[in-house]
Amino acid sequence: MLSEEAAIHWVEWSALAIELLAIALIVVTIVVSTAVYVIALAVQHKDRVESYERFRRRLGRALLLGLEILVAADIIRTVALDSTMRAILSLGLLVIIRTFLSWSVVLEVEGFWPWKRPLDRTPAGEEK
Repeated sequence: MLSEEAAIHWVEWSALAIELLAIALIVVTIVVSTAVYVIALAVQHKDRVESYERFRRRLGRALLLGLEILVAADIIRTVALDSTMRAILSLGLLVIIRTFLSWSVVLEVEGFWPWKRPLDRTPAGEEK
Protein backbone atom coordinates (compact mmCIF):
# COMPACT_ATOMS: atom_id res chain seq x y z
CA MET A 1 0.00 0.00 0.00
CA LEU A 2 1.27 3.46 -0.93
CA SER A 3 1.91 5.96 1.81
CA GLU A 4 0.12 9.29 1.56
CA GLU A 5 3.36 11.06 0.68
CA ALA A 6 4.14 8.54 -2.08
CA ALA A 7 0.61 8.84 -3.46
CA ILE A 8 0.86 12.63 -3.57
CA HIS A 9 4.23 12.39 -5.29
CA TRP A 10 2.79 9.92 -7.83
CA VAL A 11 -0.21 12.18 -8.58
CA GLU A 12 2.07 15.21 -9.03
CA TRP A 13 4.25 13.31 -11.50
CA SER A 14 1.18 11.95 -13.30
CA ALA A 15 -0.28 15.43 -13.75
CA LEU A 16 3.09 16.69 -14.98
CA ALA A 17 3.36 13.78 -17.43
CA ILE A 18 -0.12 14.56 -18.78
CA GLU A 19 0.82 18.22 -19.24
CA LEU A 20 4.03 17.24 -21.03
CA LEU A 21 2.00 14.92 -23.27
CA ALA A 22 -0.25 17.83 -24.24
CA ILE A 23 2.72 20.08 -24.97
CA ALA A 24 4.47 17.36 -26.98
CA LEU A 25 1.31 16.68 -28.95
CA ILE A 26 0.94 20.34 -29.88
CA VAL A 27 4.62 20.81 -30.76
CA VAL A 28 4.91 17.59 -32.79
CA THR A 29 1.70 18.36 -34.67
CA ILE A 30 2.91 21.87 -35.49
CA VAL A 31 6.25 20.56 -36.78
CA VAL A 32 4.78 17.65 -38.78
CA SER A 33 1.88 19.67 -40.17
CA THR A 34 4.19 22.49 -41.21
CA ALA A 35 6.54 20.03 -42.94
CA VAL A 36 3.63 18.38 -44.76
CA TYR A 37 2.29 21.79 -45.77
CA VAL A 38 5.65 23.01 -47.09
CA ILE A 39 6.18 19.77 -49.02
CA ALA A 40 2.66 20.00 -50.46
CA LEU A 41 3.36 23.56 -51.61
CA ALA A 42 6.65 22.52 -53.20
CA VAL A 43 5.22 19.47 -54.96
CA GLN A 44 1.84 20.69 -56.08
CA HIS A 45 1.50 24.13 -57.56
CA LYS A 46 -2.28 23.91 -57.72
CA ASP A 47 -4.79 23.85 -54.93
CA ARG A 48 -2.76 25.93 -52.47
CA VAL A 49 -5.95 27.06 -50.76
CA GLU A 50 -6.97 23.46 -49.95
CA SER A 51 -3.45 22.70 -48.65
CA TYR A 52 -3.64 25.74 -46.40
CA GLU A 53 -7.10 24.78 -45.11
CA ARG A 54 -5.89 21.25 -44.31
CA PHE A 55 -2.90 22.75 -42.49
CA ARG A 56 -5.18 25.02 -40.42
CA ARG A 57 -7.54 22.13 -39.57
CA ARG A 58 -4.63 19.96 -38.38
CA LEU A 59 -3.24 22.74 -36.20
CA GLY A 60 -6.69 23.53 -34.83
CA ARG A 61 -7.37 19.90 -33.93
CA ALA A 62 -4.00 19.61 -32.20
CA LEU A 63 -4.69 22.74 -30.17
CA LEU A 64 -8.15 21.50 -29.22
CA LEU A 65 -6.83 18.13 -28.11
CA GLY A 66 -3.95 19.77 -26.25
CA LEU A 67 -6.35 22.07 -24.38
CA GLU A 68 -8.54 19.12 -23.40
CA ILE A 69 -5.55 17.16 -22.11
CA LEU A 70 -4.34 20.19 -20.13
CA VAL A 71 -7.79 20.49 -18.53
CA ALA A 72 -7.58 16.82 -17.55
CA ALA A 73 -4.20 17.42 -15.89
CA ASP A 74 -5.59 20.41 -13.99
CA ILE A 75 -8.57 18.39 -12.79
CA ILE A 76 -6.34 15.56 -11.57
CA ARG A 77 -4.02 17.94 -9.79
CA THR A 78 -6.84 19.91 -8.14
CA VAL A 79 -9.05 17.00 -7.10
CA ALA A 80 -6.23 14.80 -5.84
CA LEU A 81 -3.85 17.33 -4.32
CA ASP A 82 -5.58 20.57 -3.43
CA SER A 83 -9.33 20.35 -3.06
CA THR A 84 -9.72 23.65 -1.21
CA MET A 85 -12.43 26.06 -2.31
CA ARG A 86 -9.80 28.46 -3.68
CA ALA A 87 -8.22 25.69 -5.81
CA ILE A 88 -11.61 24.54 -7.09
CA LEU A 89 -12.57 28.11 -8.04
CA SER A 90 -9.22 28.52 -9.81
CA LEU A 91 -9.84 25.24 -11.65
CA GLY A 92 -13.30 26.46 -12.65
CA LEU A 93 -11.82 29.69 -14.02
CA LEU A 94 -9.16 27.73 -15.96
CA VAL A 95 -11.80 25.42 -17.41
CA ILE A 96 -13.94 28.40 -18.47
CA ILE A 97 -10.96 30.12 -20.13
CA ARG A 98 -9.84 26.94 -21.91
CA THR A 99 -13.41 26.19 -23.01
CA PHE A 100 -13.66 29.68 -24.50
CA LEU A 101 -10.32 29.16 -26.25
CA SER A 102 -11.53 25.80 -27.60
CA TRP A 103 -14.72 27.37 -28.94
CA SER A 104 -12.68 30.15 -30.54
CA VAL A 105 -10.42 27.61 -32.26
CA VAL A 106 -13.46 25.64 -33.51
CA LEU A 107 -14.98 28.87 -34.86
CA GLU A 108 -11.72 29.82 -36.57
CA VAL A 109 -11.08 26.38 -38.09
CA GLU A 110 -14.59 25.30 -39.02
CA GLY A 111 -16.34 28.63 -39.45
CA PHE A 112 -19.19 28.06 -36.99
CA TRP A 113 -19.76 27.61 -33.26
CA PRO A 114 -19.60 24.03 -31.92
CA TRP A 115 -23.33 24.02 -31.09
CA LYS A 116 -24.32 25.34 -34.55
CA ARG A 117 -22.81 22.52 -36.63
CA PRO A 118 -24.54 22.35 -40.03
CA LEU A 119 -26.28 19.04 -40.71
CA ASP A 120 -24.65 18.61 -44.13
CA ARG A 121 -21.06 18.84 -42.79
CA THR A 122 -18.92 15.89 -41.83
CA PRO A 123 -18.09 15.62 -38.13
CA ALA A 124 -14.88 17.25 -36.96
CA GLY A 125 -11.96 14.91 -37.36
CA GLU A 126 -13.12 13.36 -40.61
CA GLU A 127 -11.45 14.44 -43.81
CA LYS A 128 -13.44 14.59 -47.01
